[in-house]
Amino acid sequence: MIVGVGIDVAAVDRFAESLRRTPGMAERLFVDAELSLPSGERRGPASLAARFAAKEALAKALGAPGGLRWTDVEVRTEPGGRPSLSVRGTVAARAAELGVRSWHVSLSHDAGVASAVVIAEA
Repeated sequence: MIVGVGIDVAAVDRFAESLRRTPGMAERLFVDAELSLPSGERRGPASLAARFAAKEALAKALGAPGGLRWTDVEVRTEPGGRPSLSVRGTVAARAAELGVRSWHVSLSHDAGVASAVVIAEA
């Protein structure tokens, strides 16, 4: 049973400018594993904007309650390239209240826009 669906978009250039303009913003939004590729290189702005859109979409799928911490959800990349979500803390607590047992996530970025859809399933 679907508990919630969320969708979000982010303008890649605007998101990148916010990261440049606001020291420490990336560390407040993302865990270390989200900021870097397995090779150790830093992720590009389109990838980070898509991950941020996924976090926003997840919040919407949970009913957009206050008090969720951005770093309590991690957008991961499975070995085949498929994105997945790992939740803990405030996000895991809200998901448990709603009976969420699994997540479905899709990320995309093209033409300067990053987007994400998240489905919370019981």
